[in-house]
Amino acid sequence: MNSRNAARDLPIAIVGGGFSGTLLAINLLRYGVKVALIERHSAQLAKGVAFGTRRPEHLLNVRAANMSAFPDDAKHFLRWMDFSEVDEANRFVPRLTYGTYLRELLVEALAKAGPDAAIIDGEACAVGFDAVTAQVRLADGDTIDCRAVVLALGNFPPAPHPVLEALPVHLYSADPWDKGAVEGLADLDHVLVVGSGLTAADVVLSLDSSGFEGKVTVLSRRGLKPLAHAESGPVVTPVPDPDMRGAELIRVVRQRAGEIGWRGAVDALRPHTQNIWRRHSTDAQARFLRHLRPYWDIHRHRLAPSVARRLEVMEAAGRLQYVAGKLCGAEDAGGRANVSYRPRGQDGVEAIEVGRVFNCAGPDGNLHRVAAPVLTQLLNAGHIRSDAHGLGVDVDHLGRVRDAAGNVQDRLLAVGPITKGEAWEIVAVPDIRRQVWGLARFLADEHWVGGEGL
Repeated sequence: MNSRNAARDLPIAIVGGGFSGTLLAINLLRYGVKVALIERHSAQLAKGVAFGTRRPEHLLNVRAANMSAFPDDAKHFLRWMDFSEVDEANRFVPRLTYGTYLRELLVEALAKAGPDAAIIDGEACAVGFDAVTAQVRLADGDTIDCRAVVLALGNFPPAPHPVLEALPVHLYSADPWDKGAVEGLADLDHVLVVGSGLTAADVVLSLDSSGFEGKVTVLSRRGLKPLAHAESGPVVTPVPDPDMRGAELIRVVRQRAGEIGWRGAVDALRPHTQNIWRRHSTDAQARFLRHLRPYWDIHRHRLAPSVARRLEVMEAAGRLQYVAGKLCGAEDAGGRANVSYRPRGQDGVEAIEVGRVFNCAGPDGNLHRVAAPVLTQLLNAGHIRSDAHGLGVDVDHLGRVRDAAGNVQDRLLAVGPITKGEAWEIVAVPDIRRQVWGLARFLADEHWVGGEGL
């Protein structure tokens, strides 16, 4: 047996056992490919940060009907939940329930795979390559020989905010997903949340559920807040992949929204969003990120209706306020945070005093700031580079990572949110399940049938 054939008997090493890594492992095992799934936090195995939450108020932002783990079995999650395909299909179930679903799928896949699957409890610190194989070195010194490595590192913590970093830790939660971040705050009268997306909504709900009865101010550049899903799933008429770009595309979508409603117009683009992104130049993508991204996010990434109603009740009671402005300063003022900001469209500066500040400004995409030893090593070795927009790792459409010189590597790949620069829409379950489905077939040398996974 030559060395290349011998390499094919080695496993695919997946670094990260959250949603993306777990689902890739399950799909690879279905095709008979050996897998070594590496996860440093055993509690997050098959769940990750999003689905590892233990808080029942954190709901999925996608209906149960569209949460199957498998694109070739659209009703799999409905059957697992014992839901009907009519009324219950519109439910938004707790994310902790979905985490249980994923873990059960992994356990089942592991049982069927036997010795072809390994779960490695450890932290990947370095990746190396020889002529035909790859090696993953762990923090404890062990080395895993493999035929290829897939980075499935999920979303990173929020980027450090230069204005807020001076605050002491008892006044500032730099990562809203830290365990216990919202606990013990019931006696506070005022909390500031920086950023107004879905994570901010989670924090507000968790504060309310934990006994906090004070006021929450949500500050963002534009003061936007996520919109809500309709109570029942939309009936979307498929549309051809639009070939227009830029302002013309926006005009067409707005016109369509006027005819069928904005939800239908946005949902009709779902199968084509990644292709639309790829057809635009780097400069055009940058203009979108600079000017339109916040508006796209609130229309595309929506709240479950019940969550939106809870937030509306808090707003009506004066306990929740959305403010548009730019942070200017923050200091410890006798055990409270004195925060100043410039309201949008104004020259003057206003200040508020709060008992805690939460950074919910979205995941950091700067690879040089992320505290992940394997990324630091790969960067220093020239095996990876940032994408053009600093959203994550630079990859091609198959997920193969580009090195520092821009060369595609067949033995180093990536999936999930860290590939956002190439695909843009790659954070929701429907998008990631299609991505890992395609990558699993590629790595297993399975024939791709057009249309599957859409």
